[in-house]
Amino acid sequence: MENYFEIVKTAVKAIDSKRGLDIEVIKVDDLTVLTDYFVIATASSNTQLKAIADEIEYKLSEQGIEPHHIEGRTSEWICLDYVGVVIHVLLNKDRDFYQIERLWEDGESVDISEFIVKE
Repeated sequence: MENYFEIVKTAVKAIDSKRGLDIEVIKVDDLTVLTDYFVIATASSNTQLKAIADEIEYKLSEQGIEPHHIEGRTSEWICLDYVGVVIHVLLNKDRDFYQIERLWEDGESVDISEFIVKE
């Protein structure tokens, strides 16, 4: 079993390095068997969306961690499934429409401030 929080930390840093917006992490291991964590972030363009997803995949691959599945490579919402961590990167309009955070509002919000670079 992977250390899922290390995957979360690497993903958050990768998203932040590509200037992803509104990064949220929700711990849901007590609510579902689907995953332990959801990471949700917003991209401002399709180009940034792909760059963020590519960076997450690259940084985790450097650690020997490969995704179980990836959806949406050509869309406005990319989902990277690392089994214990599912990462959603969406364009702003899609994030506003689907409101994934609201679906999992009973989950525990994780403080990620120490992984975000302050400017």
